[in-house]
Amino acid sequence: MKRPDLLILVVIWEFIAAFIAFFVLAAIILFAFPSVTMRYQFGYGLDRPGYIMAIFGLSIVCIILFVYFGISIASGIGVLIGKEWGRIISIVQAALSLFSIPFGIVIGVLVLVYLTRVEVRDYFVRRLVPVSIPPATPSALAVPPDKPAP
Repeated sequence: MKRPDLLILVVIWEFIAAFIAFFVLAAIILFAFPSVTMRYQFGYGLDRPGYIMAIFGLSIVCIILFVYFGISIASGIGVLIGKEWGRIISIVQAALSLFSIPFGIVIGVLVLVYLTRVEVRDYFVRRLVPVSIPPATPSALAVPPDKPAP
């Protein structure tokens, strides 16, 4: 079966989302963490719990971005090679991108609608089903009663 035409746009969106997640993750690690940890390291935040909460919050955001980055890369590769798991992960990635306002909502809804269409779903499912010959049943191998056995 021929690859659906707009599937490459889904792959491009997933790789762009992965790039944005990686860029934001790198910016947090390079700029936000050092400024917060230096204040805490030199004693500016020892009497305030806000700095500890800032470090904890930045850590949680970094973990979320790293997971989103991994999901985006995996779904892009999976959809590109035509695997069903790639389509499922891509649906998860599109659902997660709904939290990105405003572009993520629009693109996420479009990707969700497109990947659940019948012809797109059939493209992935038909690639899973191997072509095989049905096994012979005993009745098919039996000699008809009107003919003598050789």
